[in-house]
Amino acid sequence: MTTAAAGSPRTYQVRTYGCQMNVHDSERISGLLEQAGYVRAAEADEQPDVVVFNTCAVRENADNRLYGNLGHLRPVKDKHPGMQIAVGGCLAQKDRGEIVRKAPWVDVVFGTHNIGSLPVLLERARHNTAAEVEILESLDVFPSTLPTRRESTYAGWVSISVGCNNTCTFCIVPSLRGKEKDRRPGDILSEVRALVDEGVLEVTLLGQNVNSYGVEFGDRYAFGKLLRACGDIDGLERVRFTSPHPKDFTDDVIAAMAETPNVCHSLHMPLQSGSDDVLRAMRRSYRSEKYLGIIEKVRAAMPDAAITTDIIVGFPGETDADFERTLDVVREARFSSAFTFQYSKRPGTPAATMDGQLPKQVVQERYERLIATVEEITWAENRKLVGETVEVLVAVGEGRKDERTGRLSGRARDGRLVHFDAGALAGQIRPGDIVHTTVTYAAPHHLNADGEPLSHRRTRAGDAAEAGRAPRTPGVLLGLPTIGAPAALPAPTGGCAAN
Repeated sequence: MTTAAAGSPRTYQVRTYGCQMNVHDSERISGLLEQAGYVRAAEADEQPDVVVFNTCAVRENADNRLYGNLGHLRPVKDKHPGMQIAVGGCLAQKDRGEIVRKAPWVDVVFGTHNIGSLPVLLERARHNTAAEVEILESLDVFPSTLPTRRESTYAGWVSISVGCNNTCTFCIVPSLRGKEKDRRPGDILSEVRALVDEGVLEVTLLGQNVNSYGVEFGDRYAFGKLLRACGDIDGLERVRFTSPHPKDFTDDVIAAMAETPNVCHSLHMPLQSGSDDVLRAMRRSYRSEKYLGIIEKVRAAMPDAAITTDIIVGFPGETDADFERTLDVVREARFSSAFTFQYSKRPGTPAATMDGQLPKQVVQERYERLIATVEEITWAENRKLVGETVEVLVAVGEGRKDERTGRLSGRARDGRLVHFDAGALAGQIRPGDIVHTTVTYAAPHHLNADGEPLSHRRTRAGDAAEAGRAPRTPGVLLGLPTIGAPAALPAPTGGCAAN
C-alpha cells in the first residue's frame, strides 16, 4: 500500500541543510527523482510519499536537528503506510547505520558519494520492506553527470570539483566528501552553456577549494583559464565562484577576474582567524600578511571589488591577543560582509581533542565584539555607495520584508543585496530581469534604492520565471580526469570588467 492514489505518481520533498554544495546536491536529488517518475509535492503538503533529508555535519547541533525532525515525521509516517524517509548528505556519510539504529523508521540512508543510487534504494526498500543503507568510500559517478532540477530561472550552480585535499583541524569535510576530484574544463563549459540556453544569466562555479582546481590534471593555472573561457559564452552575464583558499590564490586569477567582463568583482575568501598562531593551529597554510596581500592585489586590479569572508571565534587556545589580531585584520581588510561563527567541537576533527577549549562565555563575548566591529565596517563601506547607480539582477526570496514594504530585491554585480522600489514599473519587473537604480540608503547588510528605476531590461530568465518554468539540465558526461594532457581552453579575452 502507498500513500499515492492508485495510478498517481508518487510525490517527494527534499529538505536541505548546510552549504551551497548541499543546495546543489539537492537540485540533483530532485532531478533524479523526477526522472524516475516522482512529482514534487507542494510545500504545504504534510504527507508526501517520499521525504529526503540532505544533511550537513558541519553546522552546530546538526545531528540533534536531524533526529528532531525525524521524530516529528514518525507519527506522520505511522498514519500513512507506504511513506518513505531517506537521509543523505554529510551526516549520513558520517553516521551511516547509526541513523537507522536511532530512527528505525528511516527507509534509506545514502552518502555523499552515491547520490545517483537514491531512486534504486527507495525501490529496493519498498520491495524488501527493510531499510537500505549504502555508503561508498569514494565517488561513484561525478555528481554533474546526474539530471538536475534547477531551483532558479536566472542563476545556477556549476560544480567544477568535489572533495578537498586540505587538512584544516576544525573541518570534517575532507573525510565526508573525499579527496578533490576535478572535472574537465570542456565538461564544465558544456554545462554552463546548457544553463545559458535555458535562460540562466548567472553561474557560480562551485568547489570546496576552487583555487586548487586543476590539481588532478597538473595545471595550477586551470582556474584562471576557466574564468576567462566563461567570458566567451554568449548570454552569460555574471560569473561568480566559491570558495577559494588563500594558500592557492594566484595572480593569474586576479587578472582573469579583472579582464573578463562577465566575471563579477566579488570575492568570498575565508580568513578564519587573523592570528598567525591560530592559523597554524587550524592548519591553514597561509598567514595574515599573505591574506592581506591578496586583498591588496585584488583592490589594485579592481578598486570596486566587494570582499567577503568567514571567521571563527574561540578556536582552542585562542588568546585575547589572538582575538585582537583578528579584529585588526578585519579593520584592515574592510570586508563588505562576513559570516561569523563561534567555534564548537565537531567529533572526528583534530580540534575537538585539542587543549585550551574556551568557556562559552569567553567565546560569546568575543563573538559579540567581532559582530560589532564587522557591522561598523560594512555599514561604512555600504554608505560609500549612496548616490551610486547599481545593476540589480532581480531575485526571489532575498527580501523577507518585500511584501510589507512594497519593494523588490536582488543582487548587485558585486554581490551586495539591494532592496529597490519598482515605482511605475510595479507589476512589470520579474525575477531574472535586470534593473539599474540609484542607492538612496545603506545599512550594514543591505542597500536601499527608493527612487524610480533608471532602466528595466526584460530577460529570457524573466520570461521563464513568468511562465513558471524551472531549468532542467540532463546529466553532463563524466568530467573526471583521463590519461594525457587536458583539452585546451579558448584563448583569453581582454577588455575592462563590467560593473
